[in-house]
Amino acid sequence: MRPPVTDFITREAQFGAQNYAPLGVVLSRGEGVWVWDTDGNRYLDCLSAYSAVNQGHCHPKILAAMVEQAGRLTLTSRAFHNDQLAPFYEELAALTGSHKVLPMNSGAEAVESAIKSVRKWGYEVKGVPDGEAEIIVCADNFHGRTLAIVGFSTDPATRAHFGPFAPGFRIIPFGDAKALQDAITPNTVAFLVEPIQGEAGVVIPPAGYFTHVRELCTRNDVMLILDEIQTGLGRTGKLLAEQHEGIEADVTLLGKALSGGFYPVSAVLSNNEVLGTLKPGQHGSTFGGNPLACAVARAALRVLVGEGMIENAATEGARFLDGLQSIRANTVREVRGRGLMLAVELHPEAGPARRYCEALRESGILAKDTHDHTIRIAPPLVITHDQVDWALERIDAALKRDFS
Repeated sequence: MRPPVTDFITREAQFGAQNYAPLGVVLSRGEGVWVWDTDGNRYLDCLSAYSAVNQGHCHPKILAAMVEQAGRLTLTSRAFHNDQLAPFYEELAALTGSHKVLPMNSGAEAVESAIKSVRKWGYEVKGVPDGEAEIIVCADNFHGRTLAIVGFSTDPATRAHFGPFAPGFRIIPFGDAKALQDAITPNTVAFLVEPIQGEAGVVIPPAGYFTHVRELCTRNDVMLILDEIQTGLGRTGKLLAEQHEGIEADVTLLGKALSGGFYPVSAVLSNNEVLGTLKPGQHGSTFGGNPLACAVARAALRVLVGEGMIENAATEGARFLDGLQSIRANTVREVRGRGLMLAVELHPEAGPARRYCEALRESGILAKDTHDHTIRIAPPLVITHDQVDWALERIDAALKRDFS
């Protein structure tokens, strides 16, 4: 007999650091778009582990690849070659049109790797004076939790009492191409930006913004780094979110769904000029590019493309967005989304979004609040018409719930 839910939660609070505030549910199993708690209750997962489970929970083909590789070879370090790394490079490069791939583990590691690489490129290729490289970032960004990254965050909760922070970053408003133009100097080596700001509440820039950004970066010899860790790999209805405006980044960051939720895998994709500056001993990772990670990622990419998940994200995302926009609730201020990356922003007077997420949990949906008044909705890309409609009925009811 399983311990009661409260026992798991109590022990977690007793022995674990209190750096998260999860909803009061203890999950024990997942399949496709569904997860089950320890009491056997079923929920539609509308967070997908922050878009790490695009392919659905426990996809059988990714699982099979993981089990097979785990029985053969899991880790060699990069001190030796392994037979999964080259095929991973080749398949990912072919899929994304990239020239070079740098494998890492977490999304934050990919961001840190990109920062190091473009600085090195700035000094050795562009000719920026040593120690003076600048990277432009956007307000309300979210690129991870490392010390360097939180140093250029504008969220007080992520910065307070963690300083001093590293210099070399300039912050501008998101979606404002004129602000980017004004911020560029001869020492600017890169512009690091999310195609859609996920943690900020699925904030979508104005149409044409990234076309203008691409032109500015090209004209000023500035590397455009697109953080596609959440938006990439089908989440927005395209393989990469950059494709919505037909541009190409100089450096693209992938993570999360690169493994389908089975294993930490991330990658920096770039042209030869940026990653070509890295020489042996200058950057690395014990686990980055390990054979287990590569085998899992290869399978995750195959099912993502081969099973039409990207196209399904576009179709079902449009259906979901239309359904959310048709909800007539006094609580709703705005509905935003692209593909299956969606958000419902509430009026402040409606109260915190957290209580609506609790109401959704009671009706069988798991979603996550962000920035007090926004509910993010991001189910796995395998969701069906009927499941979208099922979710919409319950979201409609939750948004109209009277908490007085």
